[in-house]
Amino acid sequence: MTTYSAVVTTGVYCRPGCGAKPLAENVRTFELAASAEAAGFRACLRCRPYRAAGPIAPGAPELVCRAVRLIIDGVLDTGTETSLGARLAVSPRHLRRIFNDHLGVTPDRLARSRRAHFARRLLDDTDLTAADVAFASGFASVRQFNRQMREVFRASPSQLRHRRRRTDRLVADGGLTMRLPFEPPFDWDAMAAFFADHAVPGVESVSDRVYRRTVSLDGAPGVLEVHPGGTDHLLLRAHLPYWEGLIHVAERAGRMVGTDVGTAVRGPGAWGPFEAAVQAIVAQECNDLGEARRQLDLMVRQFGPHVPGLTHGLTHLFPSAEVLGAGDLTDLDLPPATIKSLAALTAGVASGAIVLDHGVRQADLVASLTAVTGIEPATAHQIALRLGHREPDAASRADEGRGSADGKASSADTRFCAATDSVQSGDEPAQIGGSRVRI
Repeated sequence: MTTYSAVVTTGVYCRPGCGAKPLAENVRTFELAASAEAAGFRACLRCRPYRAAGPIAPGAPELVCRAVRLIIDGVLDTGTETSLGARLAVSPRHLRRIFNDHLGVTPDRLARSRRAHFARRLLDDTDLTAADVAFASGFASVRQFNRQMREVFRASPSQLRHRRRRTDRLVADGGLTMRLPFEPPFDWDAMAAFFADHAVPGVESVSDRVYRRTVSLDGAPGVLEVHPGGTDHLLLRAHLPYWEGLIHVAERAGRMVGTDVGTAVRGPGAWGPFEAAVQAIVAQECNDLGEARRQLDLMVRQFGPHVPGLTHGLTHLFPSAEVLGAGDLTDLDLPPATIKSLAALTAGVASGAIVLDHGVRQADLVASLTAVTGIEPATAHQIALRLGHREPDAASRADEGRGSADGKASSADTRFCAATDSVQSGDEPAQIGGSRVRI
């Protein structure tokens, strides 16, 4: 895990590998950059720790991890610690106490730090105006943005933009390109191979080591591209109708490809929880991934909104739960068991019996999926894995699905389970993503 070293004599904190060599007795260590900032330290100008990945340690309690996922989903962009506590069925006082005990920072301070760090990377990587950077990073106003940047970085946004290095700026032929930092090492080829095997036709594609997919922001279509960048980051190129809330798109993309967690628990995630659940349910009754992709292709073409003018085989958005629930699934060439489970899934999501939410406990998610849809436990645990529940129970249960009696486990499924076999014992790590993009 990334740890940050703070020097009490200078008031500066650094990322691992920084060339500074302070005396050991003058150094304090922190697991999060936000906790170092909460203790009064500022980011080192040489190593720029805001550019490094900073996943939550696997040993954090489940409640903390669920809260962090909701924070990165954006619940504190407009909400409060009181509303966050209500989502988790705890008091705001208890929530602050457990955050301070395990992370060294309050929920609100963590949210503000993440927004500031994302904004700083946009100031470095892009030519977006200060106002665009503010709203892309989740700030409610430019005034709030200016105040927070001065508090964290001791400088105004214009001064920070002036400080960026010549190699920071990313030039893209269309779209907006930004870095997705990760904790090395990262096997992008294995990750891309998984997405290539499981790609939903018309919605996802992989070619020349680039993963592409369509997304929807409040009903408006966009396209994301992820490909290798450097030794400590991937590159995300976003083609979106607007940049407001971009932080949640970037965090969600990072969760999908695994840049948000440490190497010990890294595995392929999912862009949309509902989409991942549909994929798993369809694949459960198929003999191979090719058959599953054929059925998903028919579903997307009939129910998914068409997006004209795209390339690399992208043609549609994945259909929403509302659209699938209102549609006649019997028109599709699907097994009766699959139709029954999909109908139960869409009805469960609509009624609230199934909550595909990053704040839901893994046990509650699996229980609701198996009880409402009637799917196999191994399938429910595989959905949980892709939604970010990478604790040993979810991994072991999904692993049971490899050698099912029907012989339906494929080599790609084996790779998926293998990607999560190295999960360490302990509570689940935090998973993060965006809330503005429809699932």
